[in-house]
Amino acid sequence: MSDCQNCLLGLRPGISAEIRHFGSIDPALKRRLTDLGISVGSNITIKRYCPCGGPLMLECSGQLFGIRQKEAAEIKVAVS
Repeated sequence: MSDCQNCLLGLRPGISAEIRHFGSIDPALKRRLTDLGISVGSNITIKRYCPCGGPLMLECSGQLFGIRQKEAAEIKVAVS
């Protein structure tokens, strides 16, 4: 995957973590995540990586959604 430490992209499927910081993701994406109830302090679980550099499937508060790997690399987390 990626060599990033403490970022969402660095986690394996099935691992849960708490969001600590959104980093430099696009403000529109940050707003969309916030609209979905996903914010700093939320617990998030990696469900799966899509092949060939595709999006990550994530779960937070019972919702499944996908984000690009580039954006996942910017989201800093702490494993819970």
